[in-house]
Amino acid sequence: MAVPKKKKSKSKTRSRRASAWKLSAPSKSTCDRCGATKLPHRVCPSCGWYKGRQAIDVA
Repeated sequence: MAVPKKKKSKSKTRSRRASAWKLSAPSKSTCDRCGATKLPHRVCPSCGWYKGRQAIDVA
């Protein structure tokens, strides 16, 4: 059975495990009505519209 020749350092092991923790930025889309950037499948925070209708009243 194969055995490692040298011990892996703690920093090497931890950096290898930490690579799986990387987070990606959430995707953005533009509002069809006002053109502001928003998260997809969410109400637009600047105008309050979603799927062609006013969902919330933004003052």
